[in-house]
Amino acid sequence: MDTLISILHVVGAVFIVGPMAILPMTAMRAVRAGNGAQVAVLAKSTTIFSWLSLLVFVLGFGAMSLAPDEYELSITTPWILWSIILYVIAFALTVFVVVPSMKKAAAALGTSDGTDAASAGYPAIAAGSGVASLLLVAVVVLMVWKP
Repeated sequence: MDTLISILHVVGAVFIVGPMAILPMTAMRAVRAGNGAQVAVLAKSTTIFSWLSLLVFVLGFGAMSLAPDEYELSITTPWILWSIILYVIAFALTVFVVVPSMKKAAAALGTSDGTDAASAGYPAIAAGSGVASLLLVAVVVLMVWKP
């Protein structure tokens, strides 16, 4: 059972958390192109993948609890604790900064007033998704390295 949970955790990380990190970068391209409809779709997709990423988070706890006792893993194990903290920050940035900025950009681009990328929320999308992606990379490093 522990192998199955670990596989589901890793597959979820690739196919759920990966798009959560990458879709906002695609949205930045759509903002630059002035395609508000595409930005709106990407905002919705990012929201769905972000909330689905909680499944990966829960599977991580399952993998930790099923690990052999010799590893002495718990929430207070430093690399697990830091992974949790970094993921929670990345999730919050994505859900509370990046997605609303994407929705704002979609709405601004939906008007025909010649809105440019900067006023459409491009900087907030870029900064928020960039920091969230770096935090998720740090989580991957911690999961592999296990310092």
